[in-house]
This record gives sequence, C-alpha cells and structure tokens, in this order.
Amino acid sequence: MPDALQQARDMWAADAASAALGMQLVELGPGEARVSMAVRADMVNGHDLCHGGLVATLADSAFALACNSRGPVTVAAGFAVDFLEPARLGQVLDAHAREVVLRGRSGLYDVTVRAGDTVIAEFRGRSRSLG
Repeated sequence: MPDALQQARDMWAADAASAALGMQLVELGPGEARVSMAVRADMVNGHDLCHGGLVATLADSAFALACNSRGPVTVAAGFAVDFLEPARLGQVLDAHAREVVLRGRSGLYDVTVRAGDTVIAEFRGRSRSLG
C-alpha cells in the first residue's frame, strides 16, 4: 500500500487547475495542509480585488490535500466560506487546512486563508471517503 502522504502528493502533482493558478504546496501532514498562491493581475475582479471564487478555490485545494492525507480517496461533500477581508493584487495568500473531526467515511475541516497576519477568509469543508 502506498504511503498516504505520497498519495496526496501524487494527487497534487496531477492537479492541473491548482497548478494553472500558481498554487504551491507549502506543508503536508496527516489531516493538515498549507497551500499558497500569489494574487496575479488576471485574478482580480471589476473592483480590483481578488475574485472570491479564487480565494475559495485556494481553500478548497488545501482542504483536498488535508482530507486525502489519510489514504482513502476522499472528495468534498460541501463547503461554506466566509470572506472577512479582500485580497489584493500582489498579495501572497496562505491557506492552512486542519482536520477538525474524522468519523467513519465523513470528515470536517477548517481552512484559514491569510495574507500575512490578515485573515482573508474562513472555510469549512465536509468530506466523504469513497472507499
């Protein structure tokens, strides 16, 4: 059986969407992951702020790594995101995902997205193992 963390790294290596957005894996451990992304000019909306969908995508990518770090193939069952501050062009965003609870095939994960010391968004994801 392949190492669970290596399986998550392999999943990440095949993630074309996250790669296209310039996301970088910073840290990976059992039930935990950190992913970063620099806000580029093609990521800002009509208010010159980072598009909220891209902030949510960053959090979702960190969530995917954290919930797949235990071995079984796991997918999102749903998530909610609260935007607290806008992200701006040139900022580097850091998404830190943490496992809150894992029961059977279901899990709950919290992700905090920051730009430096400023909390940009809080994300809560629900996962479901397929195996």
